[in-house]
Amino acid sequence: MASRVNMRPTNKNTLLKVVILGDGGVGKSCLMNRFVSNQFDEHSFHTIGVEFLNKDIEIDGETYTLQIWDTAGQERFKTLRTPFYRGSDICMLTYAVDDKHSFRNLQMWKNEFLYYADVKENVQFPFIVVGNKSDVEQNEREVSQIEMETWCTENGISACIETSAKSASNVHEAFAIAVQHWLKLETRADKNDCIYADTVDLTKKQSENRTSCCINTSDE
Repeated sequence: MASRVNMRPTNKNTLLKVVILGDGGVGKSCLMNRFVSNQFDEHSFHTIGVEFLNKDIEIDGETYTLQIWDTAGQERFKTLRTPFYRGSDICMLTYAVDDKHSFRNLQMWKNEFLYYADVKENVQFPFIVVGNKSDVEQNEREVSQIEMETWCTENGISACIETSAKSASNVHEAFAIAVQHWLKLETRADKNDCIYADTVDLTKKQSENRTSCCINTSDE
């Protein structure tokens, strides 16, 4: 039975490239820094271009090294950030729960990623939607959790979560869910590969000179 062969040494972690996308000011850098170094800087500057950090995470007894790419959300940096989409394993679509405009722009970010990452049509990609700044007062909130979940359902995304980089709420969980979602899709892809490899095309004419595993050893 044909299947994918894992050539990675067992003593090395799986490296996953994670790209964080979203409007400027939604807290992408803060999410990355909170996850990687457990630090929060409310007055951090906007990212210019792209930057990345590495962080190990353990899921179900396996260790994964996340190479997390923080991208600039401003339009003027589009030509700088888009080349880094290629080769991504996970994409985190991020908005701020107190910024409706950033939520409406999720579709734009999703489309931009699919185009520049060259994701093939009809291929399921591990997106996760992250609603940051969940620590804001209720009267400042502009996007409800139900709105987020509805948008995800309509766009075929099964992973979403609200976070607060400021309070550290659900930050680790967001990256863990992202890896679990990637694992789920990888497992499904492996199964589909096996099914495809084991399928015999009965419409093809079999070779008349084919060999057989059954050998008649009796004398005639």
